[in-house]
Amino acid sequence: MTNSCYLNAPFYKRCLWYLYDMHMRLILALVLLFAGCMSQPESLQEEGKVQIIDDLGRNITLEKYPERIVSTAPSNTEIIFALGLGDRVVGVTEYCDYPPETKEKEKIGGFSTVDIEKITSLSPDIIFAAELTGMENIEKLEELGITVVVLQPKDVEGILNDINLVGKITGAVNEAAALESDMRGRIEAVRTKTQSLDKPEVLYIVWHDPLMAAGSGTFISDLVDMAGGVNVAGDMDDYKAVSLEVVVDRDPAVIITTTGMGEQPIYDFVVNDERLSQVSAVKNGRIYKIDQNIVNRAGPRIVDALEEIAGFIHPEA
Repeated sequence: MTNSCYLNAPFYKRCLWYLYDMHMRLILALVLLFAGCMSQPESLQEEGKVQIIDDLGRNITLEKYPERIVSTAPSNTEIIFALGLGDRVVGVTEYCDYPPETKEKEKIGGFSTVDIEKITSLSPDIIFAAELTGMENIEKLEELGITVVVLQPKDVEGILNDINLVGKITGAVNEAAALESDMRGRIEAVRTKTQSLDKPEVLYIVWHDPLMAAGSGTFISDLVDMAGGVNVAGDMDDYKAVSLEVVVDRDPAVIITTTGMGEQPIYDFVVNDERLSQVSAVKNGRIYKIDQNIVNRAGPRIVDALEEIAGFIHPEA
């Protein structure tokens, strides 16, 4: 609209044009304001103001999204790859074997036997460590100017929180939210199927020599509860040695053991030990085995473990 058209128009039309113009300006201003609000997290990241608290309770400030990542635990590696960040990973432990792409990554040693020189040669922006990495190694790496974030969840909720923490640190916030949503949906599906059923007593054996069970405060105990069972070792903290007499006395209806690398020494022990022959789980053939890699690693596959455990405890569901 030209100025001459505006000036020669009737008064009421000029009022309408004026109101229309003001309306459009207001809409434009709101759009720009909304866009500014939406981009705020990115601008904060550009200013280097991302602050997090890791699982050891340490406050850590990050200057930028990391481009070169080292992981010192298989569980951390699985989280990183599940968020689509595999191309940023430059080093993993020799025990990191999932997903298969980890075979192509440089190896930096074991859990507590990390090779400091090898790690520094990879020039990482950040290291996702675990408690088993050891404080001595963590402090050495930090003295070299490398940011170290420790992930050490104690239960399933902690695993979900750590997935979001990694997403925040790496800029993969949306991917982390989507992964968490999928995992929570699968967890809720298991709970829905089992919540109205009887809860059999379950013993989860993590080793046989000495006999050790998963007690309270572990995500394995958390899984048993979510899967509709009762952990008979729930009055014990963490992973504790238990006697055969205690197992016989508590008489679990279900026993779950772990296997790894094609070996099943714990399962074989439970099946063949004469002293356990009168335990209900043994008499009724309700001894199960599960891959240690999906149940012992605090990563996304923990929900696979939950679904499998639920099938052991409640095959009828």
